[in-house]
Amino acid sequence: MTRIGIILGSTRPGRNAEAVARWVHQVAAQRTDAEFELVDLLDYQLPHLDEVLPPSMGQYAQPHTLQWANTIASFDGFVMVTPEYNHSTSGALKNAIDFLYGEWNNKAVGFVSYGAAGGTRAVEHLRLIAGELQMADVRGQVALSLFTDFKDFKDFVPSDFQVESLTAMLGQVVAWSTALAPMRAH
Repeated sequence: MTRIGIILGSTRPGRNAEAVARWVHQVAAQRTDAEFELVDLLDYQLPHLDEVLPPSMGQYAQPHTLQWANTIASFDGFVMVTPEYNHSTSGALKNAIDFLYGEWNNKAVGFVSYGAAGGTRAVEHLRLIAGELQMADVRGQVALSLFTDFKDFKDFVPSDFQVESLTAMLGQVVAWSTALAPMRAH
């Protein structure tokens, strides 16, 4: 069965990402075409990138990198949940992505973002990164506004429209992850 990791891309205290990622997982868990698992960056305690060799060489030396690599390698595709900080993604998510290379290759990725402008600028940066990592970023995207999808900027209350957007994006991630399986087999 196709396995999709839902990456909780913020480690900030009081983060909204946790409620958003749990919502994504709740909606995704109703599907029967793939297995979905939450991957919380807090569980990995990745320091600022500390590998001597470039990730593209795949010669990881640090135990935390090996643990992270094994986790990411176990998935066929991803949904990245990202806040928008200063018109980009979180430093924690960017750092976690930068630790690896081959483990990301030939896998699909979709994005759920949030922020004052829906987190769309963070996703635009992540799409550029995905291209370099040979990932297939899907067209569907969920852009959550702190003004309309959160009460008092903190309590997450997504609209029905957002559920429809998420469902469509999840379908694309599963389809592309499945289609890329022969590429990963090599």
